[in-house]
Amino acid sequence: MILGTVVGQVVCTQKDPSLVGKKILVVQPLRLDEMKPSGQPLVALDAIGAGEGEVVMVVGGSSARFASDFTKTTVDQSIVAIVDSVEVLGKLLFKKG
Repeated sequence: MILGTVVGQVVCTQKDPSLVGKKILVVQPLRLDEMKPSGQPLVALDAIGAGEGEVVMVVGGSSARFASDFTKTTVDQSIVAIVDSVEVLGKLLFKKG
């Protein structure tokens, strides 16, 4: 699983039929220890209604198809949660709002 911030969206007029009606977002992965950007952005299907600026949890590979309504979808990365807070070793690293 990856934590990241939604930084954009992808719009496709021509796509595989399994992607019709699905929201495609661009997510910037975050370093867990600092909650700062790390690495290259990735593209993920949104299973939960996330929006720009939100911190989300992304799953990849075969796990991405376990997200709601994605069992027959062409997908490699899925957004499965909007993060409310992150605490590591008793230290609050992120709190929504």
